[in-house]
Amino acid sequence: MLSNQQLAELVKKGKDQSKETKFAQSVEVMVTLKEVDPKKTDLNINEIVYLPHPTAKQARVAYIGSGDLAVRAKNAKANLVLDPSQLENYGGSKRDAKKLARSYDFFLADTALMPRVGKVLGQALGPKGKIPSPVPPNSPVEAMINRMRTAVRVRSRGSLGVMAKVGDSKLTEQELAENIVAVVNAVTKKLPNGDRNIKTIMVKTTMGKPAKQAVE
Repeated sequence: MLSNQQLAELVKKGKDQSKETKFAQSVEVMVTLKEVDPKKTDLNINEIVYLPHPTAKQARVAYIGSGDLAVRAKNAKANLVLDPSQLENYGGSKRDAKKLARSYDFFLADTALMPRVGKVLGQALGPKGKIPSPVPPNSPVEAMINRMRTAVRVRSRGSLGVMAKVGDSKLTEQELAENIVAVVNAVTKKLPNGDRNIKTIMVKTTMGKPAKQAVE
């Protein structure tokens, strides 16, 4: 596996191959795999990865529920708090349900509501890997929301490549390298032979060409 220093150098190369812009460009990592069958269900990677160095643009989090947890979610400034009565509005509109799925990165839901959420929003959230994380009574929902704001979703989507946004060009090469390590570690844990199933790691900015490094 590549060391933090090697990853930092790869990030620098990716940044150097980028055009200059007046905005902070996103930085993405792609991990390509080898000697695995991406069609097998045991390789269906869908992980939430908490980045050690989050970007200024936080993930958008929605909470579905009512009562005390909903009040606390609002106080924690969740991007959306959806009451169970409002949930029913999406039952008859696939278009609205898909729009909801696109608008938020992560979903949380009261444990008791999970079956209903699955029935109403399952077809919209399932294909995007966004089925809500259950929130049991008396859970620290504020901490859950704040933590998810620093997260990215890593999915294989039935292919030999896994891609994720790991920050932006305002972060240092070392900080981006540490974010990449978090993503790679999450992917490695899901592979049958660990890092031996990783072929290459690529880093790319919004306006740049990919910088690629083979994994020996």
